[in-house]
Amino acid sequence: MTHGVTAAPAMVDLGDLTGDVLVFGGPVSNRQATEAVLAEAEAHGIPPGRIVCTGDVAAYCAEPRATAELIRDAGIQVVRGNCEESLGQDAEDCGCNFASGSACDALADAWYRHARADLTGELRAWMAARPTAIRLRLAGFELLAVHGAPSQINHWIFPSTPLRDKAFEIALAGADGVLAGHSGIPFVETVQGHLWCNAGSAGMPANDGTPRGWYAVLSPDGDRVVVTLHAFDYDHATAVARMRDAGLPEGYATALATGRWPSEDILPRDERCAAGTPIAAPQHLVWTAGSRETTAHAGTHAACGCCA
Repeated sequence: MTHGVTAAPAMVDLGDLTGDVLVFGGPVSNRQATEAVLAEAEAHGIPPGRIVCTGDVAAYCAEPRATAELIRDAGIQVVRGNCEESLGQDAEDCGCNFASGSACDALADAWYRHARADLTGELRAWMAARPTAIRLRLAGFELLAVHGAPSQINHWIFPSTPLRDKAFEIALAGADGVLAGHSGIPFVETVQGHLWCNAGSAGMPANDGTPRGWYAVLSPDGDRVVVTLHAFDYDHATAVARMRDAGLPEGYATALATGRWPSEDILPRDERCAAGTPIAAPQHLVWTAGSRETTAHAGTHAACGCCA
């Protein structure tokens, strides 16, 4: 039953926005974390029209239907990620681009089957109708929100990804900056003055040894934008219990409590090295037109000697 699935727009343009913009990624079927991040937006006084989710509404955790309903009913802006694309098409796998034989690849079958079974046709149609990109303008800067990268919906961009690769993706975006998700680790940096911001995942920890979720706030200030990475606490114990009640893989249930992924084999060397090191929060980056000649970086873990 298709429930009226229609072709999704390639892009939605929100136009010029005034006021703070909140960005988060990866609710991943974690209802408790989703409730918490929406409450954070309310506490900041940021309305739904200035909240952007970079996709993966339904994934690892126990409550895909309830989480998707929360996101849909909140009226926020949602990019279609690989999970929305696959679930919206009722595809056989999540399309996450995990390496064959990796821990993620092995674990994905169980949570994806759970999400397929739990979601209604109406919610799958809603997912399929999300745009693949959202364009907006803030303080004179043009930003493109995508899931993985402008070149590919499930492309992995990590803090350690070479600057030349990020510069290539920003050029493809045709914008001053990119707001992305998918990789699950929060970081923000300027690349030859252009912005790359990954707000992290709301529903899965940042592999930093803490159970916190993450989001970013972009605050216009004259001719500059202040980007702040925020961490938040939530009732992760209930989220863990829901996963165990649903019979989902223990690896991700444990990750919600310990802040360590069961799938570190997918990470580049630098991110594996930093695993378990708490990321400081909040962190700020000031983005100005004058920063075009510099590279700045905020977020991710403190450096450790094992990768030297």
